[in-house]
Amino acid sequence: MNTQDQDVLWMRRALELARRGIGVSSPNPAVGCVILDRAGQVVGEGWHEYALRDHAEVAALRIAKEHAGERLKGGTAYVTLEPCNHTGRTGPCSEALIAAGLGRVVAATIDPNPAVAGGGMRRLRDAGLETSVGVCQSEARRLNEGFARWIQHQRPFVLMKVAMTLDGRIAPQAGKHAPGEPYWITCEEARAAVQTLRWQADAAMVGVDTVLADDPLLTDRSGMRRRRPLLRIVLDSALRMPLDCKLVKTAADDVVLFTVSSDQERIAALRSRGVQVETLPAEARRVPIGKVLDKLGQEGVLMLLTETGTRLNTALLAGGFVDRVHFFVSPQIMGSDAVPAFRGMTEALRMAQVEVERYGNDLSLSSLLRDPWPLG
Repeated sequence: MNTQDQDVLWMRRALELARRGIGVSSPNPAVGCVILDRAGQVVGEGWHEYALRDHAEVAALRIAKEHAGERLKGGTAYVTLEPCNHTGRTGPCSEALIAAGLGRVVAATIDPNPAVAGGGMRRLRDAGLETSVGVCQSEARRLNEGFARWIQHQRPFVLMKVAMTLDGRIAPQAGKHAPGEPYWITCEEARAAVQTLRWQADAAMVGVDTVLADDPLLTDRSGMRRRRPLLRIVLDSALRMPLDCKLVKTAADDVVLFTVSSDQERIAALRSRGVQVETLPAEARRVPIGKVLDKLGQEGVLMLLTETGTRLNTALLAGGFVDRVHFFVSPQIMGSDAVPAFRGMTEALRMAQVEVERYGNDLSLSSLLRDPWPLG
């Protein structure tokens, strides 16, 4: 096996390890690391979990030192994100790799953190280690899109999910659907995939119109580990959210309502039931989406999943707030009287490099609309 093939092999293993950090690494990135001794044998593996503090490299080095001893000298580390070169909650990973006597470090991608951004690899090269960047880069960047957006702009990466028919409808026409009862467009397999999206997100957002129409719980029912509870976000300009809806009934400081209303009695009633209420200055009598994203960024929300209706879907796209779209398409036609996914868009949305998957008889289409990663 040549060096290039070996690099891909071990980086793919590092990516498998990094995925173990989904749900438990935020607000840090999900990172995996594989360490080989100088004979090319795996002697250490690690991944990052926020609560355990150690970065993937340090976790892998601890195991490698126990198993390899002096054989670690001249070995190789494969890491899915450039090793840090600054002190935060932990010390610099670049220095730990140098101190271990490794001879080579292969990173899938540079760190988008401006405090690192190439500095870690420079430090390794300055210390005499051989370095390589770019192996499995697209997979590594896909894994940490949320971190890349947040660390540079202090706003979450916005993933828009829409379940719709072939003719772009998200609900039947008025009178064909009982208010407060969910109406499923897609099959069970597709709905299970949505739970996976919620597991990967730090917060999920709906508008009050969706609450009134569907009375959703908006919880993560994937059954997979997560460090922080999924924040459930509601945009409600006039405080129309019913006090007996499922979101309010199950609120435990994990439901955040953004409004422009100053109705103190209503605000007090919501807060007494465990709902956090944030009052923002109005923009055209609507909750300003940009300020919502700023607030969520301040709370360490890296990934925001939107599950909104017609008006907010359109506003999010028209305002340029969406980073990635994920459409679940059911092979049915509802007709022009049914509720559209979007209305009033003045420009066409073109999706490039579309990822296509099949769930039962439904399709999912996912595409990046704006790349959160810096060039290079």
